[in-house]
Amino acid sequence: MVDGLATRGWARLGPDPALAGWAAAARPAARAAVADPALRAAWLDCEGTWFVGVDALPTDAEGRLPGGPPLPRAARAPLEAVLGPLPPLHRAQLSVVWPGYPRPRRGESSAAFGYRARRDAAHVDGLLPEGPERRRHLREPHAFILGLPLTEAGRGASPLVVWQGSHEIMRAAFAAALWGRAPERWGEADLTDTYQAARRRVFETCRRVEVTARPGEAIVVHRLALHGVAPWAEGAEAPPEGRMIAYFRPQFADPARWLEAP
Repeated sequence: MVDGLATRGWARLGPDPALAGWAAAARPAARAAVADPALRAAWLDCEGTWFVGVDALPTDAEGRLPGGPPLPRAARAPLEAVLGPLPPLHRAQLSVVWPGYPRPRRGESSAAFGYRARRDAAHVDGLLPEGPERRRHLREPHAFILGLPLTEAGRGASPLVVWQGSHEIMRAAFAAALWGRAPERWGEADLTDTYQAARRRVFETCRRVEVTARPGEAIVVHRLALHGVAPWAEGAEAPPEGRMIAYFRPQFADPARWLEAP
């Protein structure tokens, strides 16, 4: 089921009844999170068109919401087949998008917003921009990105975008930049120039794919794949709750696995 993860950098799992049950159990918690004033103040952005929702769902290390089921084997087993035992899960991100996305984020420069609109805000997770110059450092060596749709959304409703095959371009670039440095010191390396050059190569050589899924399915993205969110297309349909996806992005305890794992 995850053969495409190694070759394409993404895979779709399901449909599976257990994944559908998890999504059904998560929807009330998701609606509550979006309505919570404190979470809205922290995470509602892009002029009300995107709820970023980092750690917004109160899931435990097994992916379980209070009173709900753990993350189903339908999602865990294919990942374990590739990576071995999975890292403990964190509180899930709840990403919600509505018609009109993208609008500028708070404090976003015109150049950054142009990139968001033109290039889907394409990025590799875990490379965090720091300081006034926004230099990129590896701070979160993720193991994978797992998205579980919580609402039905039509084509064009700001789907996830992945540049197919980009994970191997990124792997080679980062491996060269980090050669000879102990993995526990990788966070000290300024990867900005390496990242930007590799990203340009990806845009020139990799196919941009819009990846959609429904409740009862899941999307796995390789941790090194360049990915983003497409603008909301005119006429795209989604419920009033918006296009909701819960994301898990656990981190490797050993940062070396960020480059060495499949």
